[in-house]
Amino acid sequence: MEYVSTRGGAGAVDFEGALFSGYAPDGGLFMPQRIPSLDRDTLQKWSCLSYRELVKELCSLFITTELVPQSTLNDLIDRAFSRFRHKDVVHLSRLKDGLNVLELWHGVTYAFKDLSLSCTGQFLQYFLEKKQKHVNILVGTSGDTGSSAIESVRGQKNMDIFVLLPKGFCTQIQELQMTTVIEDNVHVFAAHGNSDEIDEPIKELFADVDFARKYNLMSLNSVNWSRIMVQIAHHFYAYFRCAPSLDTTPLPVVEIVVPTGGGGNITAGCIAQKMGLPIRLVAVVNSNDIIHRTVQHGDFSLSESVKATLASAMDIQEPYNMERILWLLSGSDSRLTKTLMERFSVSKSLKLPEDLHRKLSETLRSCSVSDEDIVRAMQRCWEENHYLLCPHSAIAAHYHYSQPEGTPRCCLAPASAAKFQDALLQAGLVPQLPPEITALTTMDTRSTPLERGQDWAQVLRERIEATAQRW
Repeated sequence: MEYVSTRGGAGAVDFEGALFSGYAPDGGLFMPQRIPSLDRDTLQKWSCLSYRELVKELCSLFITTELVPQSTLNDLIDRAFSRFRHKDVVHLSRLKDGLNVLELWHGVTYAFKDLSLSCTGQFLQYFLEKKQKHVNILVGTSGDTGSSAIESVRGQKNMDIFVLLPKGFCTQIQELQMTTVIEDNVHVFAAHGNSDEIDEPIKELFADVDFARKYNLMSLNSVNWSRIMVQIAHHFYAYFRCAPSLDTTPLPVVEIVVPTGGGGNITAGCIAQKMGLPIRLVAVVNSNDIIHRTVQHGDFSLSESVKATLASAMDIQEPYNMERILWLLSGSDSRLTKTLMERFSVSKSLKLPEDLHRKLSETLRSCSVSDEDIVRAMQRCWEENHYLLCPHSAIAAHYHYSQPEGTPRCCLAPASAAKFQDALLQAGLVPQLPPEITALTTMDTRSTPLERGQDWAQVLRERIEATAQRW
């Protein structure tokens, strides 16, 4: 299994190469050269597997045993999930009106990103120990990625992590989950800018190839293939738990509703679909609706500004994983993908070719949801089930409530409602806070401010160079 850049200008790499690269050297994103195809017998066999076992099976399709022996891979995945609170790692709640909610948030930081990042952290540590190597990880976060990434590598001697968070755009709990981690290898920067603005200095450092190579820079955002790979399991698990029967021909279709910001989870769903899983995908977004406009009208263009919404982790204008989806749907046409993404990079506006837009709209449905709709979905779910949804999960629930009955459907729930007290209060609901989250408010914090007018990329460079003096 080799990985190639979506833009075609970089040589093929193995899983280890893709894991440590983040962006490909030509600015593209790594994807498997070949997507494995699963037959009906395999799907029926997998339908009885636990979530943990599904992750092992899927990862073994994308990581060769020459790189990581199967028994070692299984151990790494078991270790990754050892800190999850639920015995099944994830949990499906079956609620009234056919609302199925797949809880992906039983990890340390109460967010779905714990699933892929805990595995990615284990994969990194395995290769770093083997090669006696050190890396510097750069992460921009709109809320949950930063804390999940920190938890996956905190205290590890082979890694330093540099996290940029958008000050005032995360919830207090999300921010505290990052700034209360006082470890020598954790460096948190509170930037006075939005989620898209904090990505710019990170891209600038990766674009400086000499600097990136000298200091072994890598990313743990969902540009990293390892995260997409693990997230494929969400879709298989959701399908197997919500399909009425696997004894019919053809196999039944299940609709998977995916709240999405950067597009990583929806990309994983597109790959699962390509592998032969009979799912219909729905990308649901908040008022930052670039993915919705792209699906509906082929309009991949920025709005005037990022809108602050109750679903703050999805307040993103540039969903970088759309590049992977466009590459996949164009038949791995790297020349077309490169042309489109370079055009978008310059003008921040792109009209998809008619054929590509048609394929996209056949692959995905989409829906954009307002804050008012989010609040109503949270209220309805509580009234009917005494079940609290986070605002991102409520976007998926809103879509479900707007559809006629009959289609088997699963809504992916990316975060616990406990992380979004303000949204719950706006909905007139009472937050239920676990003791681990309550304790955050009494802990010491540490972060470096990044003010407007500063050269953020230069501040990062200097910190990385200073940190390297320890090695």
